[in-house]
Amino acid sequence: MESKFYKSILIILGLFLTAAGIKLLTVHSLTFGGTAGVATFGTFMTEWSWGILFLIVNLPFFILSIKKLGWTFSLSTFLCILLISVISDLMDFVHFPTISPVIAAVIAGILIGLGVSFVLNSGASLGGIHILALYLEQKSDINRGVSLFVTDFIIVSSAVVMFGFKNALISIIAITIASFLTGKLKGTTKTSTSVYVPRKTEAVRNN
Repeated sequence: MESKFYKSILIILGLFLTAAGIKLLTVHSLTFGGTAGVATFGTFMTEWSWGILFLIVNLPFFILSIKKLGWTFSLSTFLCILLISVISDLMDFVHFPTISPVIAAVIAGILIGLGVSFVLNSGASLGGIHILALYLEQKSDINRGVSLFVTDFIIVSSAVVMFGFKNALISIIAITIASFLTGKLKGTTKTSTSVYVPRKTEAVRNN
């Protein structure tokens, strides 16, 4: 019971940190990679909120998670996706000070890196590319930080059209820091042992 409570606290803290990092990037016309970046693009092209778009974009990955990583992991991930969507929309009412875009990218990268690590090391994920990264790490021993960096770099690079070369380049600072921390902090907490590997019985039920 104490272990589950500890994990829940880490997950909630991780969601708040990640949401704050994403919001800080958005305020400074910067973006992030993965489904978070796709949702950010959507906010500039539609009137929908980031939270709603993030939830919609992650639905296909949620289905993939059920098939490949099991129901237990997938349900906790879905709850994380739902919670961060709500938290992010609530942060629209929070005032974020305007600072140098580079400093904002550094701070956001640290917040997101720590937040994502707390969530992953507690047995869940934030969906999207994180699900793919965990699956590749499980099957091919590819460090999740590397997977996140490569995919995020590709997505942020495409942001040049919408945000301009300068802001897209600054955004890469955030994903570099976040990816480094996510890969570096793997397994540093006591809750991280085999958090994303489904039990054999669960894997059989999903095949």
